[in-house]
Amino acid sequence: MNESAQKKKTNIMNMRLPSSRRNARIIARLQSPCAIIFIGFLFTLTPWLTSSTALANAFVPVSSQPSSALRNSPGYGLNVVSCRDNYLKNRRDLSKLSMSLKPAAIPLMDSGKALARSGELLIDLTTKLDLYGGSLSATGASIRNCGDCLAQAAASCRFKTAAELVIDEMREGADCLREGRGKLSLAIEESKVDGDAVLMGRIESMIGPMQSASGSLEEAGAAIMRREAVDVVGGLLMDCGEALGALAIAVEGLDPESEEGKLSSQRMGYSSQQMILAGKELRGEKKEKAVGKSWIKG
Repeated sequence: MNESAQKKKTNIMNMRLPSSRRNARIIARLQSPCAIIFIGFLFTLTPWLTSSTALANAFVPVSSQPSSALRNSPGYGLNVVSCRDNYLKNRRDLSKLSMSLKPAAIPLMDSGKALARSGELLIDLTTKLDLYGGSLSATGASIRNCGDCLAQAAASCRFKTAAELVIDEMREGADCLREGRGKLSLAIEESKVDGDAVLMGRIESMIGPMQSASGSLEEAGAAIMRREAVDVVGGLLMDCGEALGALAIAVEGLDPESEEGKLSSQRMGYSSQQMILAGKELRGEKKEKAVGKSWIKG
């Protein structure tokens, strides 16, 4: 072997030397306790990963997934695609109404607007009674806010995809009435301080109907959320309407000689009628047809 060949072989061995050192270092690191534990964990986990249908299907495109008949077969096991489809379907159903509330939209809208006007007139009544800014005025504001919530709920009843809005507005209206009921208790205390026993009794007569209306409206929103039958929702709206009718009588009794009190009672009475009509529409009760010439006004 000549000198040039010997030098070339020496250069090749020198080039391989660093690689051998790296391999030695890698082997030394793999023999460390942490590396041994990690490798053992991977070997333990490998059979579960290879036999997991859910993990295997997670990386398979939808186009290459098995047919629905095979996916639904008892022996196929868990499938990510079927779980995903069920999740999306349930997510869509959560935002839809299981029944149509559209028949109640118009009367419920009229009821909400009339109730809001009744609350404003009640605030005007407190000005005449020299109680403006007190708890009775706050009760009128709560009634007005409840009417606004009912009107918004009625506007959303026209769409099946507005279930969450209808539920939220109805329950928000119930909270407004509940808050107004609490303000009535404070109004009684204020009348007691003023020594007006007559007004105390008149205000106290408003507590029961307002509490009943609040509970019925709350239950109506909860019934929609629980996807109960439309008859149940209609019955609860009718109960709320009857409670508002009793409340209208109590409002008129606050000051029988006041024009604002009479107007507030009239508006609330009309709201009660429309609320009951909305419940009847949901229950499917037929309207009474006009007989003879009774349809002629005047």
